[in-house]
Amino acid sequence: MPVGFRILPSPPRADAKLLERLRALPVSNVSDNMLRGQGTDLEPLHRSGRMVGTAFTVRTRPGDNLVVHKAIEMAAPGDVIVVDAGGALEQAIIGELMAGWAARRGIAGMVIDGAVRDSEALSAGDFPVYAAGVTHRGPYKDGPGEINVVVSVGGMVVHPGDLVAGDPDGVVAIPQADAEQVIAAAEVQHRKEQASLKAIEAGTWDRRWVDEALRARGCDLG
Repeated sequence: MPVGFRILPSPPRADAKLLERLRALPVSNVSDNMLRGQGTDLEPLHRSGRMVGTAFTVRTRPGDNLVVHKAIEMAAPGDVIVVDAGGALEQAIIGELMAGWAARRGIAGMVIDGAVRDSEALSAGDFPVYAAGVTHRGPYKDGPGEINVVVSVGGMVVHPGDLVAGDPDGVVAIPQADAEQVIAAAEVQHRKEQASLKAIEAGTWDRRWVDEALRARGCDLG
């Protein structure tokens, strides 16, 4: 099995109950509870809709989508196909046809560290697509590439089987071993933020912490 052109076995899928809990959380709350160091700079290109699922990873030669086609055939319903295409924007990795087929097969979304095309059609739909950019130029179909390997997308490392979530703020991935801890902490933060929103509406939001933080850091408040 040549390194660089291979298909590895799929890892166990993420726990369905954890995925449902993750679906209820803003990506920002999840990111905050991973020390704000996890996440991508890839942009959502679809009209609306949250994305949650198990990472099905692909590494491909920039501008080539042969193994991405294979990934769509292999991935299970509810998987998120995460493609490391090197961030290259010269050729599109997917477009309307591939996104439509992935949606028809029950794929939960696609994350492309590279370009896509047919952006008008993608932006009119609710199938989640995140990408680094847009171009009209089509892809090659020669390979090489790998499926179910560790990838890097938009500066974020993703392992096969990670829990992946996306919303209008971007995409975050959580290793399965850390998912319970991260999600539980994000749920606590989310409840606190909801309480703060109610306090803002009531005009009772406690802001004393601002001056306390400034004093603790040696600021002279005058």
